[in-house]
Amino acid sequence: MTISLGRTMPTELAKTIPSATGRDVRLDVFRGLAMFIIFVAHVPGNSWFQFIPARFGFSSSAELFVFCSGVASGYAFGGAFARQGFAAGARRVGRRVAQVYGAHLMLIGGLALASLAGLALLGVDYPGRLDLWPLLRLDPGAWAALLTFRKQPAYADILPLYIVVLAMIPAVVALARLSPALPLPLLAGLWLLANYAPLNLPANGGEWFFNPFAWQIVFFAGFAVAMGWVKTPPLRRGALFWLCAAFLAISVPLNFWAIVDRVTWIAGLREWLLPPGNQTYLSPWRFGHFLALAYVVLTLVDRHRAALARATWIVRVGQQSLPTFLASTILIWVGGMALDWAGREPLPTALVNLTGFAIIVAVACTAAALKRERAARRGAAPAGAPMQAAE
Repeated sequence: MTISLGRTMPTELAKTIPSATGRDVRLDVFRGLAMFIIFVAHVPGNSWFQFIPARFGFSSSAELFVFCSGVASGYAFGGAFARQGFAAGARRVGRRVAQVYGAHLMLIGGLALASLAGLALLGVDYPGRLDLWPLLRLDPGAWAALLTFRKQPAYADILPLYIVVLAMIPAVVALARLSPALPLPLLAGLWLLANYAPLNLPANGGEWFFNPFAWQIVFFAGFAVAMGWVKTPPLRRGALFWLCAAFLAISVPLNFWAIVDRVTWIAGLREWLLPPGNQTYLSPWRFGHFLALAYVVLTLVDRHRAALARATWIVRVGQQSLPTFLASTILIWVGGMALDWAGREPLPTALVNLTGFAIIVAVACTAAALKRERAARRGAAPAGAPMQAAE
């Protein structure tokens, strides 16, 4: 099958693009879960961190978030490329890149305000911890580095990755015009080159924490699934399911802190498998673990989509991923400051986590209501339709 980038859409590709009336609830649920896990994982000194899924396997919520973003982008932009032509699709991607770039700057502004508030209230140099003083002092060099991603403050390193992979979409779609089988092998080669060359971009006097040349493979794996460029294995409890389940089971003792912290040889084996920089360069163990986990979980939940749809608060968070991500990232730092003040005993820790969850849900509901109101004024499709899936 060859993907046309002209004004018409082949029948085969049309079947892979969701209609304007439906969306895959699994995507929304897992994006929502990723948002809650990211919050728990990054609040400084949060004891709940010990029990997030990443503590029981090689991969983390970062792989889930980036993969789901790729799937959502395939749904959101694939139709534009296929139905309206290459130029229209590229313009749509360009608008999204500009939107996310603006959101990135807003996020840093929010982190600056939160850190200054913490400094005023608690007398702790939170701006220094986030390395924000050069920006707050209006250092031209620091601002130039920020605007070109050569400076990425703490907690503000995922949206630059998202911007880079979004900007790659037109080139990847152009490759798929030659053959849908072409993009993923070439992107896999870029991932391996990033690992073994190594290849990365400069930031903060070192390199990007999320190397875009490596992490693009996770994003475009999801994008390719949404576009129908790859045939995914059937979701059934066959040999592949049990092989993946065995891999997940073997990975548990290599990652669970209660074992790794007490058994020296297991800690040494884990360090050998996942040397420093394994997250930056997306170790094959991490990527393989994520793929195995995705297959097992999707197989288990495939028959329960109706039940997933009833998890309305999680679904709503997944549908409004950009505003909830911005809010949760700022809440991460605010939650850490709250624990600095209240202490990290079980009760204040629980209150910080549950309050953070409630605010994330409130932000999602507010964003959805605003989008519905804006859509109603325009007479457009309601917010949450597949063409808004990347939002």
